[in-house]
Amino acid sequence: MQPITIYTTQYCGFCHAAKRLLNKKAAEYEEIDVGRDPSLRQEMMQKAGRHTVPQIWIGEIHVGGFDELNELERAGKLDQMLAG
Repeated sequence: MQPITIYTTQYCGFCHAAKRLLNKKAAEYEEIDVGRDPSLRQEMMQKAGRHTVPQIWIGEIHVGGFDELNELERAGKLDQMLAG
């Protein structure tokens, strides 16, 4: 399975939805909470070019946020992407 990184904050509903979807897929991920560390948020913004959470990477591919992750699932592409 591809490594997954997800930048989140504690009170973000879309972050929780993204993690629920990944958990449903039994996908392990590294969660980076940017809510309490401005340097981590800056890191995320530099990598993603976006300031909103979640920001999700599968392998080296920046998926985007929950909407993009969910669209991959609806299109039947998420499992293949997770498998690498």
